[in-house]
Order: sequence, then C-alpha cells, then structure tokens
Amino acid sequence: MERVSLNADLGLSRIVYGMWRLTDDADTGEKHVQAKIEACLDQGITSFDQADIYGDYESQIVLGRALKAAPALRDRMEIVTKCDIALLSDKFPERRVKHYDTSRPYIEESVDRSLTEMNIERIDLLLVHRPDPLMDQHETGAVLDGLMSSGKVRAVGVSNFKLHDWTLLQSAMQAKLVTNQIEMSLLESGAFRNGDLAFMQERGIPPMAWSPLGGGALFGSRHDALRARLTELGQQAGVDEAAIAIAWLLRHPARILPVLGTNNLDRIKALSAAMDVAIDRETWFELYSLANGHDVP
Repeated sequence: MERVSLNADLGLSRIVYGMWRLTDDADTGEKHVQAKIEACLDQGITSFDQADIYGDYESQIVLGRALKAAPALRDRMEIVTKCDIALLSDKFPERRVKHYDTSRPYIEESVDRSLTEMNIERIDLLLVHRPDPLMDQHETGAVLDGLMSSGKVRAVGVSNFKLHDWTLLQSAMQAKLVTNQIEMSLLESGAFRNGDLAFMQERGIPPMAWSPLGGGALFGSRHDALRARLTELGQQAGVDEAAIAIAWLLRHPARILPVLGTNNLDRIKALSAAMDVAIDRETWFELYSLANGHDVP
C-alpha cells in the first residue's frame, strides 16, 4: 500500500478506512471490530477515520473497547478524529440547537474525551470538522498548537474548509495544517473546478476525500450510463465498479486519500483493489463526462 507523508512526523496509508458507520453494524463487539481493523491492516490500510460525533457519539467508544481488548493493534494504526460539531443529542441535553464550537474549552474537552473513549494516549491527526462562522482564529489556532505541543495531538488539519477558511486559521498557527478532508467523488466533482483541490495541490498538501462513492448514489438507477461503464472497466481489470470509481480519484496528481467506509468484511478485504487499477487520461475524462452528463467545454 502506498503511503502519503503529511509532514515529517506523520504519514497515512493512501486509502483510509472510515468508521462513521461503525455503530450501524448489528455486531459492535470487540472481536468483530478487531476483525475489521485486521482486514485493513492486512492490506496495508493503517489509517482509520473517526469523529467525536459519529454514531451519536458512540463510534469512538466502540473503537476504544476493541483497542482495549487488543492493545497491540494501536501501534499499527494512525487514528484520525474530528471536533467542533455540537449535535443535538440525549448525551448533551443542555443544547438547544446544533452548532459549531471552535473555542478553547470545547476543543480541549473534545480531545480529552476522544482520547479517553478510544483508549489512546495521542490522536495522530485532529481535524476541525466544519468551518465555524464564530471562530476566533487566534483562540482556535493557539489551542491547536498547544495540543500538539502537549503531545495529545500529532498533527492538525481541517475538514470542509474553503481556502479563505484555511488561510484564516493558518494565519494564527505556528504548526502547519496538513490536510483538508472534503467531499469528492465522480458525483461530487466540484472541488476539481472551484479551486478547492487546486489550492491544496499548489501547496503540496494531500487532501482527503469523504464520501468518495457518493454515499452509494453512484450505483443508483439515476446514473445507469456511468455505472455501466464502471462495470465494464471493472470487468476488464478484474475488480468491482467501486474500485474503478476510487481509482478515478487516485489518478489525480494531488495525491487524494479516499476515506472508505463499509461494515461488510468481504468488502473491507477488497478496499485496496483500486490501487492496482490504472486510469488513463481519456478514461478519466470519459467517466468525468458521464458523471456530469455532458462533455467538457
């Protein structure tokens, strides 16, 4: 499995396993979660994507139970998690509205809770989950720098940020932001045109892609022509259509890291198949055109 360096201290596997659906599985027991982790590790997928809010604040707890039962797994993993979205939840009955919070107390409390829930001593990569309209960049930047200095967090990035959000936060930090996790797929290709991806590429910053299969919509009836071509290409390469869609992202020179989530063990064992697929330039544009419903201008 190819690895991508985010800074001198941290690299991630090119494909990242996303745990946002971890609690959707009927079996959230330690052994079953361990089996998912080991199926990833067996392919060289060492990076695992979490967030404090996933599974109504339960996903990190499920992962933590598995790591407590099999602590040797932790040394083979890079753990990514996120903070700043405050959901309406029975776990926080005092909240009146869903909101974002990038204040020092909120971020520090979220990080400490994540460390405890996941039974780990350090978060490898902490992402600010959404741009906060009320962000004080000096306060937020200082707390993120402090978390790195304290050793609680190894590296910091963002998620769903536009370039102006990125530069605002970066202007108040000593440490360098190392990634932006944004939505990218054949069905959500705006980042290829609106400057989001070019901004990262210009600075040599590898972006992460969430929902790289369009949340499953890629394989719905609304996209029959695209799916048919993905299936055809998959048959030629000996992989499924999902691997072709991921290979389409991997083809881009920005070194996109797709975050893939499934609870099916057989599918987990096949996540790395996309690494073996070569997408030439014309095939890339063919799929891009099918997804957009028209040729490029």
